[in-house]
Amino acid sequence: MALKIKKESVYLILYCAVSAFFILLFATRSSFLYPCNDWNDANSYFSVGKALFNGKVPYRDVFDQKGMYLYFFYGLAYLISHTTFTGVFLLELILAVFDLAGICKILQLYVKKASALILAPLTLAVSFSSQSFYWGGSAEEICLPFLIWGLYLSLRYFKKEYPGRAMKGRTIFAAGLLAGMVANIKFTVLGFFFAWMMCIAFSFLVRKDLKGAVRGCLIFLGGMAVTFLPWLIYFAVNHALYYWYWGYVYINVFAYSNLNGEGPGIAERVYTLAKLLYWVAVKNMGYFIFVIAGVLYEFLGKNEKWLERFNILSMSFFLFLGIYVGGSELPYYALPLCVFTVLGFALIGRTGERICEKLTERKDFGRGRLMPAAGCGAAVLAGAVFVYLTSMNIPFMSEKRENIFLYQFKEIVEQKENPTLLNIGCLDAGLYTVCDIVPTCQWFQTQTVIMDTVLSEQERYIREGQTDFVIARDSWPDVIWDNYELAAKAPWKLGEQEFTYYLFERKAGQ
Repeated sequence: MALKIKKESVYLILYCAVSAFFILLFATRSSFLYPCNDWNDANSYFSVGKALFNGKVPYRDVFDQKGMYLYFFYGLAYLISHTTFTGVFLLELILAVFDLAGICKILQLYVKKASALILAPLTLAVSFSSQSFYWGGSAEEICLPFLIWGLYLSLRYFKKEYPGRAMKGRTIFAAGLLAGMVANIKFTVLGFFFAWMMCIAFSFLVRKDLKGAVRGCLIFLGGMAVTFLPWLIYFAVNHALYYWYWGYVYINVFAYSNLNGEGPGIAERVYTLAKLLYWVAVKNMGYFIFVIAGVLYEFLGKNEKWLERFNILSMSFFLFLGIYVGGSELPYYALPLCVFTVLGFALIGRTGERICEKLTERKDFGRGRLMPAAGCGAAVLAGAVFVYLTSMNIPFMSEKRENIFLYQFKEIVEQKENPTLLNIGCLDAGLYTVCDIVPTCQWFQTQTVIMDTVLSEQERYIREGQTDFVIARDSWPDVIWDNYELAAKAPWKLGEQEFTYYLFERKAGQ
């Protein structure tokens, strides 16, 4: 029996890997079908990850405001390929396998295994073809497997065990580990796990077990704490604990959001959030229609217990609130909300099974081998085709490398031995990546945080001629002409926006 289970697990992993590969092949610009991933954010993560594995301390030596596991994962991707996103594609593939495995487990709470295997690739395809998936490699995408498995643990408990018995401590600890990983990637997504633990605490209180509720919360926090330990040690050894707090917590809360007391009032914020939810749903209707249907069905279903109803509603509410309460809004922020897409497909699967059973009058419908195998193959193909037909990234696939400014600038930069670079006017444009340059300045790119320090420090770098090259987008400080001369310029279209990039080279003798 053990051998059989092991073999089934191998088959499941292989199936998830094949499904994830063909979906990501078209969905992400990290794929080898694309000339490059020119997304500023992804290149920024790649540069910080590269710096981490080259002895630099994030936040202190090179600044970006995401969490350490994001940079660690990107650093591993850098080790696979220094100048391309091949490693990032592999990272996305591995994470997507976990996405699909978790989706299958959730679906099996509602439908037969054969149906779950068929529906899983379709669930991932509608999510990854959405506007919120963006160009691939976002922090939100990296968070998804932790959210999906957290959702599975919660749904399994309330459907299979509650209220008969309390959730086991090891399950709560595992959820704490998942929450800790999210906390160290992008903490605005933690609203999901706040609601997760809140509902589990309520499940103890329903059983009149206050001690159990407190113990459960402590176990959960203990699981979270484990994920912080490596970075606590790392920053302590490098005498940079303050920079960890400053770069990841203080900057995000007080410089990047409007939660510092200067934002709108409560009534205006509620109205803004409601309006934002509407537009997020409209722009991502490909998966949001399944989210809405699935969450409503879970909330209004006849057999669900009241805490089970509240659980799914609170997790979706607090996830949305945590992401958007700070007042910032970008297309890819919405991707974590697709974690609830699986509930809509569970509804479809349950309905489909009932219809098929009535039509065939067979209670074992879907348990044969031929039909599920054909269905799985068709699902993988349909998912890949759906992404190809609907993803906004597909037109970029036809772009030639020689027409991309990064590779035009690369030829100039690589004429110098061990070149150094400064990126101004935007987040990392990707020149650090294609030229395999490790950033040497703390503010190696122009951040979107509201701080005068960024521009003043970058102007100082230029005035002192600290780097061999400067890449600028659209504008630059006048002081640049003292030490640098224009080496090249090229137009570029980033999404719907058009820019001109300029490459400056330090003058001889400077």
